Amino acid sequence: MVDKEKIKMKRVYISDIIKAGEKISKQNEHIVIKGWLYNKRHKGKLYFLQVRDGTGIIQCVLFKDDVSEDVFSLADHLTQESSIEVYGKLREDKRSAIGYEISIDDIKLVSLAKDYPITPKDHGVAFLMDHRHLWLRSIKQNAILSVRNVLIKAIRHYFDSNDFTLIDAPIFTPSACEGTTNLFEVNYFNEKAYLTQSGQLYMEAAAKAFGKVYCFGPTFRAEKSKTRRHLTEFWMVEPEVAFNRLEENVDLAEDFLVFIVQEVLDKCRKEFQILERDTSILENVKKPFPRLHYEDCVKKLNDLNQPFESGNDFGAEDETVLTKQFDKPIIVTHFPAKVKAFYMKKDELQPEYALCVDVLAPEGYGEIIGGGEREDDYNTLIESINKHNLSAEHFNWYLDLRKYGSTHSAGFGLGIERCLAWLCGIPHVRETIPFPRMLERLSP
Repeated sequence: MVDKEKIKMKRVYISDIIKAGEKISKQNEHIVIKGWLYNKRHKGKLYFLQVRDGTGIIQCVLFKDDVSEDVFSLADHLTQESSIEVYGKLREDKRSAIGYEISIDDIKLVSLAKDYPITPKDHGVAFLMDHRHLWLRSIKQNAILSVRNVLIKAIRHYFDSNDFTLIDAPIFTPSACEGTTNLFEVNYFNEKAYLTQSGQLYMEAAAKAFGKVYCFGPTFRAEKSKTRRHLTEFWMVEPEVAFNRLEENVDLAEDFLVFIVQEVLDKCRKEFQILERDTSILENVKKPFPRLHYEDCVKKLNDLNQPFESGNDFGAEDETVLTKQFDKPIIVTHFPAKVKAFYMKKDELQPEYALCVDVLAPEGYGEIIGGGEREDDYNTLIESINKHNLSAEHFNWYLDLRKYGSTHSAGFGLGIERCLAWLCGIPHVRETIPFPRMLERLSP
């Protein structure tokens, strides 16, 4: 049993050891690590315990002659993912991945994990997804979500440091933004409401008040899709800038993407090593990106023997073929207006094309950014709403923006999960969010 003196002992996180191990070891004080048993091995009078605390993993060495028989016996009975407190001293070990290990003088068992379902053997994806609440503890899943954390910090830092104002968009909305076929309908006090597809319309209103704004939150698409790129619930950041045109919007998207990729690359070297990610393409994400008109892409696809008819939107396979021709993201503008949302402004010189932009990630990952210039004329917008079979009544507030100080504006949305899948080099977006929601998955 751990005595009262140990209760007062300094708790140290493994991340503290990674950052300041030399200082901690020179203090020669007893410390405590509170975490879970990741793995163990036994050799004669020695136990080597791999302990994780959520911030890292460290090897803790238990020598039989340094502890009581009860403690040594406890080590023998410890199971994978048992929660424990490890007491001892930090010492340098150049063989360790973090340069240090702990010499144990006591262990306290907090809770014994019996028959932990995720063992070191291989498991199927369905099994792991059923146990997602436990799978998060694995080293690779931890690395992916750690990169996600850094990515989100980088996104916020970019917009905050460039004087954008964060505006929270509502989750419940009265109407569609990206089309009526993929809405989640809910009963809102005996009225129909929908889970938001995008915060963009609200950002247009906010941009008229603050100039440069962004929202960041969950969005929902009821798409009956099982592809590796789709989730029914995902997170998106959406900036909007009043008075911006398409070209300025493209420049913003390019600058933004370069910044967040380099931030993640700089701060996630360890995680990329765990994921065995080849970062050479990420290193190449620098301005300028190749810029192509939609029709240039149509020609390129046909030249590459990828059957594609002008006027259609790109499918996943089309984007894959296109992006594999480049070693950095590509910018595609001027898609056919008929495949874009009702609020997209048309090119005055070629009205069959919209003033829109998609940024496609290399290595076959496809679209990670989509946006464009917004229609600023009241009558044109009314015509577009009617043409898309939408209810003008639900857009009265949105139409007001064209009546009171209307101006052109532009913005885009970046999907966190698709971007993260590309950054981490993983094939499916289901591992890029803590608890994925897909067509056939609502649990855990």
